[in-house]
Amino acid sequence: MEKKNIVVLDGYTLNPGDLSWDALKALGNCTIYDRTSAADVVERCKDADIVLTNKVVIRDAEMAQLPRLRYVGVLATGYNVVDTAAAAARGIVVTNIPAYSTDSVAQMVFAHLLNIVNAVQMHTESVRRGEWSSCADFSYMLSPQNELAGKTLGIIGLGNIGRRVAKIADAFGMRVIAKTSKRAEELPEYITPVSFDQFLAESDVVTLHCPLTPDTQHIINADSIARMKQGAILINTGRGPLIDEKAVAEALNSGKLRAAGFDVLAVEPALHDNPLLSARNAFFTPHIAWATYEARVRLMNIMLQNIEACLAGNVINKVN
Repeated sequence: MEKKNIVVLDGYTLNPGDLSWDALKALGNCTIYDRTSAADVVERCKDADIVLTNKVVIRDAEMAQLPRLRYVGVLATGYNVVDTAAAAARGIVVTNIPAYSTDSVAQMVFAHLLNIVNAVQMHTESVRRGEWSSCADFSYMLSPQNELAGKTLGIIGLGNIGRRVAKIADAFGMRVIAKTSKRAEELPEYITPVSFDQFLAESDVVTLHCPLTPDTQHIINADSIARMKQGAILINTGRGPLIDEKAVAEALNSGKLRAAGFDVLAVEPALHDNPLLSARNAFFTPHIAWATYEARVRLMNIMLQNIEACLAGNVINKVN
């Protein structure tokens, strides 16, 4: 069988050098780019049968200029970077990588939450500056220290990640409530579905794990924040536009929100004038919740399985 031409448009975030592309190269004539600008997509893919992309956008205009293209593999779970309807109309298969980062993202939720309630790095830096050595007492606190046990964690979105976060929260002794369309009998006994009003009023911590849709865009906004507990904590490892960034920044600066942890922003990389960057008690990771070594190994393996299945005529993880 003739070898297929495979092009990876933006492989660096998946493999910054600690993984191997050898298994992919064995499947065809493989060209790998660390990054690709929008202007270079057509030129780089003009002879490609298979294109792999993470964040590089492929719309109908690009597909129209790529007559050989028969498969687009998105190297992520979300696939909004590809015009799936246009691909289907052109007979192009589009696949994604589901459920590879569940444990990693859930872990990051609690990395942010523990950073907020315990401030380990802040205290480490203080000790290194000699402030413990010169302290009159054996102990001091630079920030409030709080237990998670007994607090209420509110989850929006109970997919794989939301459910894993709920399980971890339960292990911490937290009460877990959720805004979800699922009924109580469909859920583990430690998750209680509630109305959105009750959710906002009772959550000490709100964490977002729902898809970005017209209904969920800016689900956390000035109105919903006003109905939240005074001093609540917000964590967003889902999608940046789930929150109104200006409203959240104002709530942080006023003290309505105690703190917030973000792994995602509405525009990435972050814009210099994003109001969250200068907001009080806002903490950031640069969209790396998905990117543990273990999760990237899983992503690479599922990517290979997707391509192998497609080449064998048995498509899996198709999204169009």
